[in-house]
Amino acid sequence: MINDTFYDIAIIGGGISSCVFSSFHLKNGYQGRIAIIENGRNLGGRSSTRNSISNSGWQLNHGSPNFNICNSNNNQLLKAFIQELLDSKIIQSDPSDLIELYEDPSDQKIISCDFHSCKNYTSSSSMTDLSRNIINHNNLKNQVDFFFRTLIVKLKYENNYWILTSKNGYKFKAKFLVCSSNLILHKRSLDILKINQIPLRDAIPINNDKKIDAILNLLNKQEYVQRLTFLIYTKSNYSYKDNYKNRFRYFLLNNLLEEKFKFERIIFQKQINNQIGIVIHTRDKKFITEYFQCKNKKKFKNILLNKFNQIFDENSYINKLIDYQDISIMIWRASQPSGLGIPENLQVCDKFNIAFCGDWFDLEGFGRIEGAILSALKLSYKISSLY
Repeated sequence: MINDTFYDIAIIGGGISSCVFSSFHLKNGYQGRIAIIENGRNLGGRSSTRNSISNSGWQLNHGSPNFNICNSNNNQLLKAFIQELLDSKIIQSDPSDLIELYEDPSDQKIISCDFHSCKNYTSSSSMTDLSRNIINHNNLKNQVDFFFRTLIVKLKYENNYWILTSKNGYKFKAKFLVCSSNLILHKRSLDILKINQIPLRDAIPINNDKKIDAILNLLNKQEYVQRLTFLIYTKSNYSYKDNYKNRFRYFLLNNLLEEKFKFERIIFQKQINNQIGIVIHTRDKKFITEYFQCKNKKKFKNILLNKFNQIFDENSYINKLIDYQDISIMIWRASQPSGLGIPENLQVCDKFNIAFCGDWFDLEGFGRIEGAILSALKLSYKISSLY
């Protein structure tokens, strides 16, 4: 099946960098048509919101619930973009409590960390809405089409055009390709997509372009942090011990507690009906393996609950969790790049009309939303100056 619409730009991935690139490119006067092709059910990528079908009315940010901007290099593109989001009320400052937990409960204190240092922001609505609102802010002529639950498995570059084929046989044709997701560049695609060749390497054989050879080589040396998030839907009678009013409340476990309980952070999210959702993040490889190997998921959830109650035993703010409405699990195979960042000078390959953006580039904010935004802004600027 071939999509009848020809696109000037096709973007693989519907995360933050994809949405920022599209919006900023349109703001700067781009007149072409853009397709955003996303494997998930909605925009946002690792910064998305779970709208539960079985738990009606609940919205839980099961990836990044907020983001921080440092901009220590005083990048004017980034500075102006964040201010524009604030002025248009797409984002707001995040005044939430941030508390690190130590083994001694009396030793709680406000701290800084990679995800919460500098200036902290959150979406004025949900994190999925953040991505969509960023695009809608400048998509005034409806130049962007969205394709969800569409997994690209094959690329072909022919007669100066890109042909993208999805798992269900749907095909797209575009003059220019932007990869915000790097799955089709990475060796992990071989196992996930059940293929024999990395899609971009299949489209552009080795020694045809030094930049593509370099980015494929370096990217396949990059590591990723796997995470699980456990989404706990509490019962209506669950509440805080105090009168805390803000939407979010963040608890970070210090290294010793994380090693002991296997939890990285625990995020409380107040719903519209004032019920409290709880999202537990873990990056512990052994704990993740135990989850996959456990055949009795109910027993595993009880273990989860026991760990939670041990952590907050005698805590000043948080009640123990005796019962719950539901627990669901989100698996993040590659929640965050780590180690090697990709050099910025590899972002654009004009010989083959392809470019890249995402938090996996060696920019300030590497592995965070700041890096995703900055790479997208820089890419739009570079492409505008070339074409």
